[in-house]
Amino acid sequence: MTAREVQARLRTLARPAQARVLQKFFKTGPGEYGEGDVFLGVTVPQMRQVAREFSSLPDGEAERLLASPVHEERLTGLLVLVRRFERGDGRTRRRVVGLYRRHLRHVNNWDLVDLTAPNILGAYLLDRDRGLLDRLARSPNLWRRRVAIVATHAFIRHGEFADTLRIADRLLNDSEDLIHKAVGWMLREVGKRDLAALEGFLRTRRLRMPRTMLRYAIERFPEARRQAYLAREGALSGGIPARRAAKTPP
Repeated sequence: MTAREVQARLRTLARPAQARVLQKFFKTGPGEYGEGDVFLGVTVPQMRQVAREFSSLPDGEAERLLASPVHEERLTGLLVLVRRFERGDGRTRRRVVGLYRRHLRHVNNWDLVDLTAPNILGAYLLDRDRGLLDRLARSPNLWRRRVAIVATHAFIRHGEFADTLRIADRLLNDSEDLIHKAVGWMLREVGKRDLAALEGFLRTRRLRMPRTMLRYAIERFPEARRQAYLAREGALSGGIPARRAAKTPP
């Protein structure tokens, strides 16, 4: 199996009209966050299928895809790595993580981050030191900062929230809207499992949080509670009921 074969397969699925839509959706114009990215017009389910077909792609060929200027080729290469990590032994997982880290500069749009950071980097760090995420959170690169917070989704799924809350605090004053959305999303995921933890975080930070971040974080709150947070002035009246705070979704 080769990268060229993957590229040829993706081109059989290409839809030029969809590619034009994606070019706009992923902000590929001058000065935008995805400037210069190239799209074929292939859907994520189709790319997942191609990744399954080429699951035995050698690492070197996968790296060729990661370095491609074509968005779907990079994502397909990353999805191959996700499958390899999920099905691999310890040695394979270490190799995949090393390859992923070497190519972080090519994980350069929000879907590339979101579909891989929790399932490769976050999953790998479940039983390891997580200082790498703090270093990524300090990066001047938007996508590395997004990797840092989104990777913690793996921890949230295992009932661990401290890293998410620490990194969210670090990114509280980030200037990028895509970071505001990612942090708010992860905070919302914390709240699904431990409402008290989320409200404890928000109680001392809501007045300093970017509006988008706060909206994402409280999206699932009852309307009256949500509006109380969005008021942005004064103290919130009362606390969350003990019964509700203690409830954890299955």
